[in-house]
Amino acid sequence: MSDKEFPAPVKYLDDRLGIGKIGRKNLRKVFPDHWSFMLGEIALYSFIILLLTGTFLTFWFKPSMAEVEYQGSYSLLKGLHMSEAYASTLDISFDVRGGLLMRQIHHWAAVLFIAAMMVHLLRIFFTGAFRKPRELNWVIGFTMLFLGIIEGFIGYGLPDDLLSGTGLRITQGMIQASPVIGTYMNFFIFGGEFPGDDMVPRFFIVHVLLIPGIILLLVSVHLFLVVYHKHTQYAGPGRTNNNVVGYPLWPVYTAKAGGFFFVVFGITALMGALMQINPVWLYGPYNPAEVTAGSQPDWYMGWLEGSVRIMPGFESHFWGITLSWNLIIPALLIPPAFVTLVALYPFIEAWITGDKREHHLLDRPRNMPTRTGIGVAFMTFYGLLWIGGGNDLIATHFGVSLNNVTWFLRFAVFLGPVLAFWVTRRIAISLQRADNDRLLHGLETGVIVRSPEGAYSEKHTPVGGYEAYTLTARDRLLPLDIGPETDDNGVRAPRRALNKLRAKLSGFYFADAVQKPTREELEEAQAHGHDADEIHELTETETYREVTSDRS
Repeated sequence: MSDKEFPAPVKYLDDRLGIGKIGRKNLRKVFPDHWSFMLGEIALYSFIILLLTGTFLTFWFKPSMAEVEYQGSYSLLKGLHMSEAYASTLDISFDVRGGLLMRQIHHWAAVLFIAAMMVHLLRIFFTGAFRKPRELNWVIGFTMLFLGIIEGFIGYGLPDDLLSGTGLRITQGMIQASPVIGTYMNFFIFGGEFPGDDMVPRFFIVHVLLIPGIILLLVSVHLFLVVYHKHTQYAGPGRTNNNVVGYPLWPVYTAKAGGFFFVVFGITALMGALMQINPVWLYGPYNPAEVTAGSQPDWYMGWLEGSVRIMPGFESHFWGITLSWNLIIPALLIPPAFVTLVALYPFIEAWITGDKREHHLLDRPRNMPTRTGIGVAFMTFYGLLWIGGGNDLIATHFGVSLNNVTWFLRFAVFLGPVLAFWVTRRIAISLQRADNDRLLHGLETGVIVRSPEGAYSEKHTPVGGYEAYTLTARDRLLPLDIGPETDDNGVRAPRRALNKLRAKLSGFYFADAVQKPTREELEEAQAHGHDADEIHELTETETYREVTSDRS
C-alpha cells in the first residue's frame, strides 16, 4: 500500500511515527490455524472482560471495614450490623441497575480466566511448546496463572461475607504456621489481629491495581515473545522448523479474533445472567465466631485446602517454638515445591535430554511417552488433592465414612501419580507401535483374499501421504551419551558423577522408545500388500522428514 492509499488520519500518524512501515510487516505476520490455539485467546479475552466489569464495580464498591447498619433493599438483613464492604456488595447486587449481572459476569470471567490458562498450559506442556526458545514464555505464562489464582482469591475475600471470611481465616492460620515469621506476616497482611480493620482496603489496592498491572505487563511481554519467536505449529506437509503455514494477521486473524472475543463475552454474559454464583446475601456478614457449614472455596483453591485436610495432625516443640507440621508440610512446603517443579520443567527436561535445538513444530503427546506420563502424574496429584478439598461433601453425598475418604486419599496421593505415569506411558508407547503398524502395513480393509498356496489373509490399504507425513514427523529418541570417563590424555572428565546421573535419567526418559520406521523398513512394507507407487510415496515422505530433521 502506498502513502496515497492511506486514510488521512493514518497518513498523519505515518508521517510522524512511521506506523506504515511497522504495519506492513506485522499485519502480514502469518499465524497457524488450529482450534487448540484458541485456549490462550479465551484466557486473554476473559482478562479483558475482568478489567471492564471490575472497573464498573469499583464505582460502587466501598473498600472499608467500618461498621454500618444495613438499610438496603434486602429485607432479611435489614438492621443488621456489617462492614461497609459487605453492605456496598449488597447494594451493588440489589440496588444498582445491572449490578448483580456485572458481579456475576466478573466472577464467571475470573473462573474462566484461570481455567483457560490451566488448559492452555496443559496444551503447551503435552505438545512440547515450552522447548527452546520458549522456556521463558512458559515461566511467564505459569507466573500469570499463579498471579491469577492469588488475584481471584483476594477478590473472593473483598465482599467480607461469611464464606469468604472462613476462607481467609484458614489462610490466616496457614500464615501463622510459618516458623518465626508467621505472626509478623499476619500483622503485616491484616493490619493487626485477624480480621483487623485494614484487610479489605489493603486487599482492594492489591486486587484492582497491583496484580492486574503486573498481569497486564506479563501479557504484553508474553504476546511480544509469541510474535518474536513465531507461533508453533503442528506437523504436516510443507511445515518445518523454518516456516509457518497459516493465515496473515490482517485481515483473517483480526476478523477471527474480533468475532471470537464477542463469542467469549456473550457466553460469559449469558452465564452471568442465568447461572448464579457467589450469592453473598445468603451467607451473611463475616463473624469470626461463626463458620459456614460445608463451605468450599472457588475450585482453583480446592487443591490447597485438600492438601491441608488430608494431612495428619502433629506438632513439634523446639526452644519454645511450636511447629505445626500439619500446616507447614501441606500448605507451606508441598504447594511451593509442586509449583516450582512445574515452572522449571522445561529447563529440567532440556538438561536431561541434552536437547539444545530450537523447536517450532509441536509434538504429538504419544511421541513423548515419558513427558506425557509426567504430565498425567502431575494432573493426578493435583486432582486427588482437589478431591480432598471436598472430602466432607463426598462423605455426605455418597454416604461413606469421612475417615475412610481421608485415609484413602492419604495413600492415593502418593500411589495415584505413580500408577497414572506408568499407565499413560504404556498407552503412549502402544499408540506409537500402532502408528508404525499403520505405516508399515496400512489399514485393515476387512477384505479377505486367498493366495495361490491356499492361505487366507486380510488385504490392507496404505495410509495417505498427508497422514504418513504426520506419523513420521518426529525425531528419533536417543539417550544422552556422556562420552568416555577420560580424554585422550587420561584426564578425568569434570563433573563425572553428575553426568552419570544425567545419563541415567536420560536413559529412563527414553526407555522403551519406539523409533519411527526407516526408509528400508518402509520399502519392506511392499511385502504386506503395498504397490510400488504407494511405497515410493511413503519413502519419499520419510526421506524428506530425515533431511528436514538433519537441517534443523
